[in-house]
Amino acid sequence: MLALDLLRVAWRFRVRGWYARFPFLPVPSRRYVRWRMYTAYGDEDAIPPAEDIIAYARWTGRQP
Repeated sequence: MLALDLLRVAWRFRVRGWYARFPFLPVPSRRYVRWRMYTAYGDEDAIPPAEDIIAYARWTGRQP
């Protein structure tokens, strides 16, 4: 199920200690996201296409 896979990805990317910092949301750090975009697309400001996000989420859902 894609929704569950997307939630897994979001949970894995969360910053540690998110519950102790405002706005108390389990979101990844900006630095980490920029690094991921640079390693995947060669540009820190890249916005991945929806197809890539879906493919990654489905791949993650098949991992233990």
